[in-house]
Amino acid sequence: MPGLVSVKTPPDASPLTISVTEAGSVSESRNSKFASSTPKKTPSPSTSRSRPSPDRKKKPPESPVLDESSLDNPDLGPFLLKLARDAIASGDGPNKALEYALRASKSFERCAAEGEPSLDLAMSLHVVAAIYCSLGRFEEAIPVLERAIGVPEVARGADHALAAFSGYMQLGDTFSMLGQVERSIHCYEEGLKIQIEALGETDPRVGETCRYLAEARVQAMQFDEAESLCKKTLEIHSVHSEPASLEEAADRRLMALICEAKGDYESALEHLVLASMAMIANGQDNEVAAIDVSIGNIYLSLCRYDEAIFSYQKALTVFKSSRGDNHPSVASVFVRLAELYYKTGKLRESGSYCENALRIYAKPVPGTTAEEIAGGMTEISAIYESINEPEEALKLLQKALKLLEDKPGQQSTIAGIEARMGVMFYLVGRYGEARSSFESAVAKLRASGERKSPFFGVVLNQMGLASVQLFKIDEAVELFEEARGILERECGPCHQDTIGVYTNLAATYDAMGRVEDAIEILEYVLKLREEQLGTANPDFDDEKKRLSELLKEAGKARNRKAKSLQNLIDPNSKRTKKETKRWSGLGFRIG
Repeated sequence: MPGLVSVKTPPDASPLTISVTEAGSVSESRNSKFASSTPKKTPSPSTSRSRPSPDRKKKPPESPVLDESSLDNPDLGPFLLKLARDAIASGDGPNKALEYALRASKSFERCAAEGEPSLDLAMSLHVVAAIYCSLGRFEEAIPVLERAIGVPEVARGADHALAAFSGYMQLGDTFSMLGQVERSIHCYEEGLKIQIEALGETDPRVGETCRYLAEARVQAMQFDEAESLCKKTLEIHSVHSEPASLEEAADRRLMALICEAKGDYESALEHLVLASMAMIANGQDNEVAAIDVSIGNIYLSLCRYDEAIFSYQKALTVFKSSRGDNHPSVASVFVRLAELYYKTGKLRESGSYCENALRIYAKPVPGTTAEEIAGGMTEISAIYESINEPEEALKLLQKALKLLEDKPGQQSTIAGIEARMGVMFYLVGRYGEARSSFESAVAKLRASGERKSPFFGVVLNQMGLASVQLFKIDEAVELFEEARGILERECGPCHQDTIGVYTNLAATYDAMGRVEDAIEILEYVLKLREEQLGTANPDFDDEKKRLSELLKEAGKARNRKAKSLQNLIDPNSKRTKKETKRWSGLGFRIG
């Protein structure tokens, strides 16, 4: 699935793509594995491959003149798919290939026996959708794949099951490229159901799909579901693979990522050590180094700084010797060391490592992806934010955003960067730009189906604060109310982010003259603190004092003039600073 994060699949696994083979059939790699448990790499219809020199370049096949009646010829469909393959192989014919593939699908549809599902039609639709995706026209690929899914009848046997499975997985990948994570997960789940029905629950190919779905769950921050799927994958591979296999190592790296996200650092460390042993047994030195970086991250989370430094330095030595001093993997270790030295109070060393990483990102070696550079810059910006250099952090975020703005499948990542930019703008008093950044992030998160995540609720809260500073009170109330609903449902009423929204909403109600609503919220907050959270929090006295004032005023004239917003939500107050730090503390990262 394009856009999935980092460490989950073996280094030799090929991406899920659809390409036209010599025989005009469709080859599905990595997940379409009913026929073979070993994925075969197939050429991609992407036009990004290097073109041959002009004197050696083949001419693309000329378009044959076809009338509609010729589409009734049953030999025409395979012939047109072969022309599509030739156009793709020539390096400069994706649009012509699309024309051939569309005609092939029409021919297969017209030649299909009445009442009989045509697998040739389903296959040709998969090819059409793949070409649309290679052209970046993902929205047009979706209805084609939805139509393809409806063609096969799974009850008719393995061939139909394979066609349906492949269609669902390809559709899931396409939704993922559009940033619609929930819809992609639904498609993967449907594909997995079909595969289990056809192959059984313990087939190793089912294990591969379970891990694929687990990766998507991780991307959606659905860690409990991801953990369940990853455990199932480990169980399957323990039966069908040799001990310390590459498959087991990939499963354990994913499980470590899930455990780390859930705060279970000891379990994460155990899985990483086992994965490292498996990679050592298979002679995968670079992968061992990558795991050492992950182990260092766990030690850093556990404040075991000396062990973290040792792990990072081990990885750094391997990356420098095998990939060179200017490889992005070297820069990524510099970033980790910069964070470590910041946390230990060694700001000079931290700054030096940040500068070393930025020098590598400024002159990337060939093969470095924009995602790698943007991810590193985003992490460095978090360090600059922590040492109170918001302007420098903002510059790096803007560079990262520019790198990703035209990349498909990066909507959620871009939204995260825009949200952080909003925080930076807010910190330096540029409230209009802050609100615009939050608004753009909110729109992308809504479109990608993440409107139920805690992160979305926190971004709404931040946008509400920016709206308050711009005196857009009605808008702020709507944002705070939506954020409250999300955070109450996802985090519970006692979570610090939910409490923060409560107090912001109470202050805004007070500013609008809705004293009773403000009193109701503050009474609820104080009750939560007294009965469940404790009263030692320094905000307790402030909230109690504010409630007392509101209760006194409620006994006076009800049409009182609203308080100045500067007195209610002061940009320099402890509350506003706290909410900003609370957001950045979520540690939202790329990659």
